[in-house]
Amino acid sequence: MSSHRNFVADHVTGIPRSGIRDFFDIVQSTPGVISLGVGEPDFVTPWNIREAAIYALERGRTQYTSNLGLLKLRESISTYVAAKFAVRYDPKNQILVTVGVSEALDLALRAVLNPGDEVVYHEPCYVSYSPSVVLAHGRPVPVVCRPEDGFAVTARAIEAAVTPRTKVLMLNFPTNPTGGTMTRVQLEEIAAVVRRHDLLVLTDEIYSELTFEGDHVSFASLPGMAERTIFLHGFSKAYAMTGFRIGYACGPVPLIEAMMKVHQYSMLCASIIAQEAAIEALENGADSTAEMREQYRLRRNYVVKSLNDLGLSCHLPRGSFYAFPSIRDTGLTSRDFALGLLREEKVACVPGGAFGACGEGFVRCCFATAFDQLEIAMDRMAKFVGRAKRG
Repeated sequence: MSSHRNFVADHVTGIPRSGIRDFFDIVQSTPGVISLGVGEPDFVTPWNIREAAIYALERGRTQYTSNLGLLKLRESISTYVAAKFAVRYDPKNQILVTVGVSEALDLALRAVLNPGDEVVYHEPCYVSYSPSVVLAHGRPVPVVCRPEDGFAVTARAIEAAVTPRTKVLMLNFPTNPTGGTMTRVQLEEIAAVVRRHDLLVLTDEIYSELTFEGDHVSFASLPGMAERTIFLHGFSKAYAMTGFRIGYACGPVPLIEAMMKVHQYSMLCASIIAQEAAIEALENGADSTAEMREQYRLRRNYVVKSLNDLGLSCHLPRGSFYAFPSIRDTGLTSRDFALGLLREEKVACVPGGAFGACGEGFVRCCFATAFDQLEIAMDRMAKFVGRAKRG
């Protein structure tokens, strides 16, 4: 009998397992671990949002919705995006509600890529970007971001990666895993490259509400960019709604229509209960988001200072809830550092190589963890780093 592996598609066989999930299979088998790993808020979803989901169940709101999502939610998204990001989208045909931002990204890539089309994106980056391109039969083309640039991506680096096969540019700011952000001037320089090479932009702005200093500038808000941008966003980070799995995409009508076709034949629609909760989040969740952001800011300041005091060079991220310190001075690889820290001190962080080859020499520390736990984790890390440097 043939091996089952013979039935697996070649482009799927070539995709590695997620470096995060593989590592956390090890974490879950180790009791008493303080996790600085999985990018999930430690806050419980605010009560008013949970109550909206409960009330939806009590009213028997358990049906399918439109493939595009509840019109009321799309109207709330339209209002919110116009106020927060200075871009206007018609709720009737320019907004698609999805099962998290991950589905929105997958839909966008499957809707626009032909086999062999190239997608330029910046690394270190979220673990799913390159595999998502491959699964859509595209070719991922990474551009390296460097700590001396605050992990921002430059227009020059993007343009150097563009070829006649390049169709899409993917951006994610604030960035997972580095917390890197972009200024308006930097984005305008990239917009010039986009116009020059007639590119489509997918902009993932899921961490935008967790910007600590200055204003977040949406790429879609730049002159002439809304018409060539698919704006991706969701509720997981700003409202601590990871398990609700609710996101959305906004963009030009033909592109949203194409994404909706893929969505209706695969996912059909997002959960109506999650959509009802999302309406409440947009309409009455701002205070909770502000409170969580302030806590993340305080934790960021503490963690980044602590890491630098340990001799692990770490830039101050202006957004997200991640720190991305260099561990090169310890003489360890990222994986050896993470495994050693887990084994010897029961603190979990993610090896930087999980986020692209240029992430080697770094680890990702998520500070969406209670402050008292962060203090213990930094004390334990200090012991481990001290031994590693002496060794």
